[in-house]
Amino acid sequence: MKNNNLLVTGALGFIGAHFVHYYRAKHPSAKLIILDKNTYAADYGRLKGFIDTDKIVYVEGDISNEETVRKVFDSFRPMRVVNFAAESHVDNSIEGPGIFLETNVNGTFILLEAARKLWMAAPHLVKAEYEEARFYQISTDEVFGSLGDQGKFSESSNYAPNSPYSASKASADHWVRSYFHTFGLPTLLTQCSNNFGPHQHSEKLIPTVIRTALKGESVPIYGTGKNIRDWLYVEDHCSAIELVLNKATPGETYTIGGNAERNNLSICETILTQLDILNPKPDGKSYKEQISFVADRPGHDFRYAIDASKIANELGWTPQHSFEEGLEKTVSFYLKKYKEGS
Repeated sequence: MKNNNLLVTGALGFIGAHFVHYYRAKHPSAKLIILDKNTYAADYGRLKGFIDTDKIVYVEGDISNEETVRKVFDSFRPMRVVNFAAESHVDNSIEGPGIFLETNVNGTFILLEAARKLWMAAPHLVKAEYEEARFYQISTDEVFGSLGDQGKFSESSNYAPNSPYSASKASADHWVRSYFHTFGLPTLLTQCSNNFGPHQHSEKLIPTVIRTALKGESVPIYGTGKNIRDWLYVEDHCSAIELVLNKATPGETYTIGGNAERNNLSICETILTQLDILNPKPDGKSYKEQISFVADRPGHDFRYAIDASKIANELGWTPQHSFEEGLEKTVSFYLKKYKEGS
Protein backbone atom coordinates (compact mmCIF):
# COMPACT_ATOMS: atom_id res chain seq x y z
CA MET A 1 0.00 0.00 0.00
CA LYS A 2 1.31 3.44 -0.94
CA ASN A 3 2.43 5.57 2.00
CA ASN A 4 0.36 8.73 1.84
CA ASN A 5 0.75 9.68 5.51
CA LEU A 6 0.84 13.45 6.04
CA LEU A 7 2.04 14.96 9.31
CA VAL A 8 0.46 18.37 9.98
CA THR A 9 1.90 20.23 12.95
CA GLY A 10 -0.08 23.05 14.55
CA ALA A 11 -3.30 21.79 12.97
CA LEU A 12 -5.47 23.03 15.83
CA GLY A 13 -4.45 26.57 14.92
CA PHE A 14 -6.25 28.90 12.55
CA ILE A 15 -4.54 28.19 9.22
CA GLY A 16 -3.59 24.60 10.07
CA ALA A 17 -7.18 23.60 10.83
CA HIS A 18 -8.46 25.20 7.64
CA PHE A 19 -5.77 23.30 5.73
CA VAL A 20 -6.80 19.96 7.26
CA HIS A 21 -10.39 20.53 6.12
CA TYR A 22 -9.24 21.59 2.66
CA TYR A 23 -6.73 18.76 2.19
CA ARG A 24 -9.10 16.11 3.53
CA ALA A 25 -11.71 17.12 0.95
CA LYS A 26 -9.18 17.02 -1.88
CA HIS A 27 -7.41 13.81 -0.77
CA PRO A 28 -9.90 11.62 1.10
CA SER A 29 -7.64 8.56 1.04
CA ALA A 30 -4.70 10.29 2.75
CA LYS A 31 -3.97 9.61 6.40
CA LEU A 32 -3.36 12.79 8.41
CA ILE A 33 -1.43 12.83 11.65
CA ILE A 34 -1.97 15.98 13.67
CA LEU A 35 0.71 17.03 16.16
CA ASP A 36 -0.32 20.03 18.24
CA LYS A 37 0.72 21.32 21.66
CA ASN A 38 -2.86 22.53 22.25
CA THR A 39 -1.88 25.95 23.59
CA TYR A 40 -4.07 29.02 24.14
CA ALA A 41 -4.26 29.65 20.37
CA ALA A 42 -5.40 26.11 19.58
CA ASP A 43 -9.01 25.06 19.36
CA TYR A 44 -9.92 21.38 19.27
CA GLY A 45 -13.37 22.38 18.03
CA ARG A 46 -11.89 23.54 14.72
CA LEU A 47 -11.51 19.86 13.79
CA LYS A 48 -14.55 18.52 15.59
CA GLY A 49 -15.79 15.39 13.89
CA PHE A 50 -12.50 14.89 12.04
CA ILE A 51 -10.11 13.70 14.72
CA ASP A 52 -9.66 10.07 15.77
CA THR A 53 -11.27 8.65 12.66
CA ASP A 54 -9.44 6.00 10.66
CA LYS A 55 -7.91 8.75 8.50
CA ILE A 56 -7.06 11.48 11.04
CA VAL A 57 -5.08 10.86 14.22
CA TYR A 58 -4.39 13.50 16.86
CA VAL A 59 -1.25 13.50 18.99
CA GLU A 60 -0.98 16.17 21.68
CA GLY A 61 2.63 17.19 21.86
CA ASP A 62 5.26 19.85 21.41
CA ILE A 63 7.45 20.01 18.29
CA SER A 64 10.31 21.24 20.48
CA ASN A 65 10.20 17.96 22.44
CA GLU A 66 12.62 15.65 20.65
CA GLU A 67 11.24 12.45 22.18
CA THR A 68 7.66 13.30 21.19
CA VAL A 69 8.64 14.07 17.62
CA ARG A 70 10.77 10.92 17.34
CA LYS A 71 7.86 8.75 18.52
CA VAL A 72 5.53 10.34 15.96
CA PHE A 73 7.97 9.72 13.12
CA ASP A 74 8.69 6.16 14.31
CA SER A 75 5.00 5.32 14.68
CA PHE A 76 3.54 6.90 11.55
CA ARG A 77 6.54 7.25 9.19
CA PRO A 78 5.09 10.28 7.41
CA MET A 79 5.79 10.76 3.73
CA ARG A 80 5.16 14.48 4.00
CA VAL A 81 5.30 17.11 6.72
CA VAL A 82 3.60 20.51 6.74
CA ASN A 83 4.83 22.61 9.65
CA PHE A 84 2.29 25.21 10.76
CA ALA A 85 3.26 24.95 14.43
CA ALA A 86 4.49 28.32 15.67
CA GLU A 87 4.07 31.02 18.22
CA SER A 88 2.76 33.79 15.98
CA HIS A 89 1.49 36.82 17.91
CA VAL A 90 3.94 39.74 17.64
CA ASP A 91 2.78 41.39 20.87
CA ASN A 92 3.44 38.16 22.76
CA SER A 93 6.93 37.94 21.25
CA ILE A 94 7.69 41.39 22.66
CA GLU A 95 6.43 40.44 26.12
CA GLY A 96 8.10 37.01 26.22
CA PRO A 97 10.41 36.19 23.30
CA GLY A 98 11.91 32.98 24.72
CA ILE A 99 9.06 30.66 23.74
CA PHE A 100 9.31 31.93 20.16
CA LEU A 101 12.93 30.80 19.98
CA GLU A 102 12.06 27.44 21.52
CA THR A 103 9.05 26.63 19.35
CA ASN A 104 9.74 28.36 16.07
CA VAL A 105 13.47 27.70 15.80
CA ASN A 106 14.31 24.68 17.93
CA GLY A 107 11.02 22.98 17.09
CA THR A 108 11.65 23.36 13.36
CA PHE A 109 15.18 21.99 13.81
CA ILE A 110 13.87 18.92 15.65
CA LEU A 111 11.33 18.25 12.88
CA LEU A 112 14.02 18.64 10.21
CA GLU A 113 16.27 16.18 12.01
CA ALA A 114 13.49 13.63 12.39
CA ALA A 115 12.66 13.90 8.69
CA ARG A 116 16.32 13.62 7.70
CA LYS A 117 16.81 10.47 9.76
CA LEU A 118 13.68 8.84 8.35
CA TRP A 119 13.96 9.83 4.69
CA MET A 120 17.67 10.09 3.89
CA ALA A 121 20.10 7.21 3.31
CA ALA A 122 22.98 9.70 3.06
CA PRO A 123 23.42 13.37 2.18
CA HIS A 124 21.62 14.01 -1.12
CA LEU A 125 20.43 10.40 -1.27
CA VAL A 126 16.76 9.92 -0.46
CA LYS A 127 15.70 6.38 0.44
CA ALA A 128 13.81 4.71 -2.40
CA GLU A 129 10.59 4.41 -0.40
CA TYR A 130 10.65 8.16 0.36
CA GLU A 131 11.21 9.56 -3.11
CA GLU A 132 7.99 11.55 -2.83
CA ALA A 133 8.81 12.92 0.64
CA ARG A 134 8.44 16.65 1.28
CA PHE A 135 9.14 18.90 4.27
CA TYR A 136 7.02 22.02 3.90
CA GLN A 137 7.71 25.01 6.15
CA ILE A 138 4.95 27.61 6.47
CA SER A 139 6.52 31.04 6.95
CA THR A 140 5.51 34.69 6.87
CA ASP A 141 6.26 37.83 4.88
CA GLU A 142 7.29 39.45 8.16
CA VAL A 143 10.75 37.84 7.79
CA PHE A 144 11.49 40.49 5.14
CA GLY A 145 10.93 43.43 7.46
CA SER A 146 9.15 46.57 6.35
CA LEU A 147 8.50 48.16 2.96
CA GLY A 148 8.25 51.84 2.13
CA ASP A 149 5.50 53.28 -0.03
CA GLN A 150 6.65 51.34 -3.09
CA GLY A 151 7.74 47.82 -3.95
CA LYS A 152 6.71 44.30 -2.98
CA PHE A 153 8.30 41.31 -1.31
CA SER A 154 9.28 38.41 -3.55
CA GLU A 155 11.28 35.21 -3.30
CA SER A 156 14.50 37.21 -3.82
CA SER A 157 13.84 39.76 -1.05
CA ASN A 158 16.44 40.17 1.66
CA TYR A 159 15.65 39.05 5.18
CA ALA A 160 15.32 41.92 7.68
CA PRO A 161 13.09 40.81 10.59
CA ASN A 162 12.15 43.52 13.07
CA SER A 163 10.39 41.64 15.88
CA PRO A 164 11.33 38.59 17.96
CA TYR A 165 8.50 36.73 16.19
CA SER A 166 9.72 37.50 12.69
CA ALA A 167 13.33 36.87 13.74
CA SER A 168 12.38 33.39 14.94
CA LYS A 169 10.56 32.63 11.69
CA ALA A 170 13.48 33.95 9.64
CA SER A 171 15.86 31.69 11.54
CA ALA A 172 13.62 28.70 10.89
CA ASP A 173 13.57 29.55 7.17
CA HIS A 174 17.37 29.50 7.11
CA TRP A 175 17.47 26.11 8.83
CA VAL A 176 15.08 24.71 6.22
CA ARG A 177 17.16 26.11 3.38
CA SER A 178 20.36 24.71 4.90
CA TYR A 179 18.89 21.20 5.15
CA PHE A 180 18.04 21.28 1.46
CA HIS A 181 21.48 22.46 0.37
CA THR A 182 23.58 20.48 2.85
CA PHE A 183 21.65 17.21 3.12
CA GLY A 184 19.40 17.25 0.07
CA LEU A 185 16.31 17.06 2.28
CA PRO A 186 13.33 17.65 -0.05
CA THR A 187 12.09 20.91 1.45
CA LEU A 188 9.52 23.51 0.40
CA LEU A 189 9.07 26.98 1.84
CA THR A 190 6.40 29.64 1.45
CA GLN A 191 6.04 33.10 2.97
CA CYS A 192 2.47 34.34 3.10
CA SER A 193 0.80 37.67 3.78
CA ASN A 194 -1.74 38.34 6.55
CA ASN A 195 -4.41 35.62 6.61
CA PHE A 196 -7.99 36.26 7.64
CA GLY A 197 -11.23 34.32 7.78
CA PRO A 198 -13.53 32.43 10.15
CA HIS A 199 -12.17 30.74 13.29
CA GLN A 200 -9.16 33.04 13.72
CA HIS A 201 -8.02 33.61 17.30
CA SER A 202 -9.71 36.54 19.01
CA GLU A 203 -6.39 38.37 19.57
CA LYS A 204 -5.99 39.12 15.85
CA LEU A 205 -7.05 42.41 14.25
CA ILE A 206 -10.34 41.55 12.52
CA PRO A 207 -11.94 39.56 15.36
CA THR A 208 -10.71 42.16 17.85
CA VAL A 209 -12.44 44.95 15.93
CA ILE A 210 -15.71 43.02 15.77
CA ARG A 211 -15.64 41.78 19.37
CA THR A 212 -14.87 45.14 20.96
CA ALA A 213 -17.38 46.95 18.75
CA LEU A 214 -20.22 44.61 19.70
CA LYS A 215 -19.34 44.96 23.41
CA GLY A 216 -19.52 48.74 23.16
CA GLU A 217 -15.83 49.03 24.04
CA SER A 218 -13.13 51.14 22.43
CA VAL A 219 -11.94 49.62 19.16
CA PRO A 220 -8.12 49.84 19.46
CA ILE A 221 -5.99 50.89 16.49
CA TYR A 222 -2.21 51.09 16.78
CA GLY A 223 -0.63 54.47 16.07
CA THR A 224 -2.37 56.30 13.23
CA GLY A 225 -3.76 53.13 11.68
CA LYS A 226 -1.83 53.73 8.48
CA ASN A 227 0.22 50.53 8.62
CA ILE A 228 -0.48 48.52 5.46
CA ARG A 229 -0.83 44.77 5.03
CA ASP A 230 -1.57 42.52 2.07
CA TRP A 231 -4.57 40.40 3.09
CA LEU A 232 -5.12 36.79 2.03
CA TYR A 233 -8.32 34.84 2.64
CA VAL A 234 -7.38 31.66 4.49
CA GLU A 235 -9.08 29.26 2.06
CA ASP A 236 -7.04 30.74 -0.80
CA HIS A 237 -3.90 30.21 1.23
CA CYS A 238 -4.86 26.57 1.77
CA SER A 239 -5.33 26.04 -1.96
CA ALA A 240 -1.84 27.45 -2.55
CA ILE A 241 -0.31 25.20 0.12
CA GLU A 242 -1.95 22.09 -1.36
CA LEU A 243 -0.69 23.03 -4.81
CA VAL A 244 2.88 23.68 -3.66
CA LEU A 245 2.95 20.47 -1.62
CA ASN A 246 1.89 18.33 -4.56
CA LYS A 247 3.40 20.13 -7.56
CA ALA A 248 6.45 22.16 -6.55
CA THR A 249 10.05 21.03 -7.00
CA PRO A 250 12.00 20.39 -3.77
CA GLY A 251 14.08 23.36 -2.72
CA GLU A 252 11.62 25.90 -4.11
CA THR A 253 10.34 28.96 -2.26
CA TYR A 254 7.18 30.92 -3.06
CA THR A 255 5.68 34.13 -1.72
CA ILE A 256 1.89 33.99 -1.44
CA GLY A 257 -0.35 37.05 -1.21
CA GLY A 258 -3.91 38.13 -1.80
CA ASN A 259 -3.14 41.25 -3.86
CA ALA A 260 -5.25 43.17 -1.35
CA GLU A 261 -3.29 45.95 0.31
CA ARG A 262 -5.27 47.78 2.97
CA ASN A 263 -4.24 49.93 5.92
CA ASN A 264 -5.47 48.96 9.36
CA LEU A 265 -7.73 51.98 9.77
CA SER A 266 -9.54 51.40 6.47
CA ILE A 267 -10.10 47.73 7.35
CA CYS A 268 -11.48 48.76 10.72
CA GLU A 269 -13.82 51.30 9.15
CA THR A 270 -15.00 48.80 6.52
CA ILE A 271 -15.81 46.24 9.20
CA LEU A 272 -17.66 48.77 11.34
CA THR A 273 -19.66 49.94 8.33
CA GLN A 274 -20.75 46.33 7.76
CA LEU A 275 -21.75 46.06 11.42
CA ASP A 276 -23.78 49.27 11.10
CA ILE A 277 -25.77 47.52 8.37
CA LEU A 278 -25.93 43.98 9.74
CA ASN A 279 -26.34 44.81 13.44
CA PRO A 280 -27.31 48.49 13.84
CA LYS A 281 -27.13 50.07 17.27
CA PRO A 282 -30.49 50.86 18.93
CA ASP A 283 -29.49 54.54 19.22
CA GLY A 284 -28.69 54.75 15.52
CA LYS A 285 -25.05 55.73 16.09
CA SER A 286 -22.19 54.27 14.08
CA TYR A 287 -19.73 51.77 15.53
CA LYS A 288 -17.02 53.99 14.03
CA GLU A 289 -17.44 56.33 16.97
CA GLN A 290 -15.77 53.64 19.12
CA ILE A 291 -12.45 53.80 17.24
CA SER A 292 -9.61 54.63 19.62
CA PHE A 293 -5.98 55.16 18.67
CA VAL A 294 -3.51 53.56 21.08
CA ALA A 295 0.28 53.71 21.47
CA ASP A 296 1.99 52.07 18.54
CA ARG A 297 3.59 48.65 18.83
CA PRO A 298 7.41 48.77 19.29
CA GLY A 299 9.15 48.09 15.98
CA HIS A 300 5.83 48.12 14.10
CA ASP A 301 6.53 47.43 10.41
CA PHE A 302 4.93 50.04 8.15
CA ARG A 303 3.97 48.05 5.07
CA TYR A 304 3.93 44.50 3.72
CA ALA A 305 3.01 43.60 0.15
CA ILE A 306 3.54 40.40 -1.83
CA ASP A 307 4.54 39.78 -5.42
CA ALA A 308 2.90 36.38 -6.06
CA SER A 309 3.79 36.21 -9.75
CA LYS A 310 6.13 33.21 -9.37
CA ILE A 311 3.49 30.88 -7.96
CA ALA A 312 1.01 32.19 -10.54
CA ASN A 313 3.38 31.61 -13.47
CA GLU A 314 4.87 28.30 -12.35
CA LEU A 315 1.93 26.60 -10.62
CA GLY A 316 -1.08 28.51 -11.92
CA TRP A 317 -2.27 29.72 -8.52
CA THR A 318 -4.27 32.89 -8.00
CA PRO A 319 -6.59 33.81 -5.09
CA GLN A 320 -10.22 33.01 -5.79
CA HIS A 321 -11.74 35.37 -3.22
CA SER A 322 -11.67 39.14 -3.44
CA PHE A 323 -10.87 40.92 -0.20
CA GLU A 324 -14.45 42.21 0.00
CA GLU A 325 -15.94 38.74 -0.49
CA GLY A 326 -13.67 37.20 2.12
CA LEU A 327 -14.31 39.99 4.61
CA GLU A 328 -18.07 39.70 4.22
CA LYS A 329 -17.90 35.98 5.07
CA THR A 330 -15.58 36.71 7.97
CA VAL A 331 -17.71 39.47 9.50
CA SER A 332 -20.86 37.34 9.21
CA PHE A 333 -19.11 34.47 11.01
CA TYR A 334 -17.88 36.61 13.92
CA LEU A 335 -21.11 38.52 14.24
CA LYS A 336 -22.94 35.23 14.79
CA LYS A 337 -20.19 33.89 17.08
CA TYR A 338 -20.03 36.91 19.38
CA LYS A 339 -23.79 37.49 19.48
CA GLU A 340 -24.19 33.88 20.64
CA GLY A 341 -21.55 34.55 23.29
CA SER A 342 -19.11 31.89 22.12
